Amino acid sequence: MRAIFKRELKAYFSTPVGFLVLAAYYFFLGIYFSLIYSAGSPDVSMIFMAMVTIIVFTMPLITMRLMSEDRRQKVDQVLLTSPVKLSGIVLGKFFAALTLFCIGLVPTVIFEMIVASKVTVNFMSFLYPLLGTVLLGGALIAIGMFISSLTESAVISAILTLVVNFLAIYMSTFASMITVPESATNIFGKLWAKIVELFVLVLNKAAFITVFESFDSNIFSIENVIYFLSIIVAFVFLSVRSLEKRRWS
Repeated sequence: MRAIFKRELKAYFSTPVGFLVLAAYYFFLGIYFSLIYSAGSPDVSMIFMAMVTIIVFTMPLITMRLMSEDRRQKVDQVLLTSPVKLSGIVLGKFFAALTLFCIGLVPTVIFEMIVASKVTVNFMSFLYPLLGTVLLGGALIAIGMFISSLTESAVISAILTLVVNFLAIYMSTFASMITVPESATNIFGKLWAKIVELFVLVLNKAAFITVFESFDSNIFSIENVIYFLSIIVAFVFLSVRSLEKRRWS
């Protein structure tokens, strides 16, 4: 896994992708912090919520080549027939992408230190949103990596990842567009109304933005941590199964 991790992390910086992603993060983080700092607010955590849209658009760049590039260049045949475990391959790629994402968040730590040098701050109000952002990024990376394992086209992988990211993040917005049927007199009408109501409730609760907002509100919930970790584990597992299917095909 270590060799795969080093290979993938190095690959980000042997192409413009890693530099473009970090440049985008540092640019927008700098703008958001300058606005907050000039307004006299000590709450650096506000930056994380503002960065969600940027994360959604940059995540396809991070994940689109994780699996598809190896498949396109036929390098995957070497990996699949090597003595390395498939789980090691997938985890190496996942942690390389997550490391790049975390490097993009490093300036927020510097911002918090700058603010802390001027006023007294509650570091937990910074650490909670930071943890939530890392978990959100991990979940989106795992999803994007799985999508990348399904195709050899980086472009198709990027487009699908962007679409799925939007759906995962803003499910609650789509849920608000669904009209729950009014109470009906017959049993089938009542049953359908309950199904639609339950569906809307699930979309609201499962939306990544809803879970992430709890971290941004300084509410630490182990359930929300487990939720993101479950998404990560599920899609890493699916990526392993996708590679295993190609190994035996």
